[in-house]
Amino acid sequence: MLKDNLIMLRRMRGFSQEEIAGRIGISRQAYAKWETGATVPDIEKCSLLADVYDTTIDSLIRTETVEGRTFPPAPRGKNIWGSVTINERGQLVIPKGARNLFGLTGGQRLIVLSDEHGIALIPDKAFEAVISMALDPAPEDIPEG
Repeated sequence: MLKDNLIMLRRMRGFSQEEIAGRIGISRQAYAKWETGATVPDIEKCSLLADVYDTTIDSLIRTETVEGRTFPPAPRGKNIWGSVTINERGQLVIPKGARNLFGLTGGQRLIVLSDEHGIALIPDKAFEAVISMALDPAPEDIPEG
């Protein structure tokens, strides 16, 4: 688990073993042993690795397998819920874990956002709250009368 995650994370970020070892203050050989599973880092080194890879210790030491595929650990505050299939009518089912976490229920409106990497679904109330805050003038923007 840990060794596979270390390899995936390092390669995804384009680092060499030497670079990661330097960032956490160990030798390249010590890091290489973690990737082969010959040894494991202590909890303090796991904490440093989690910081370097922007994930949590828990995610670092667990393998994320969804629908038979192994995924790299998600960044802090992010989740991997699995895949969905869009049916012929363009509909999809949001995984139960995601619905539960965000309190999504039938009939609830979601705002669909995207960038070059994909789509995000945001509950309409949360989106509207952020937009409302952005549109409210700050006290320094209001002319004194």
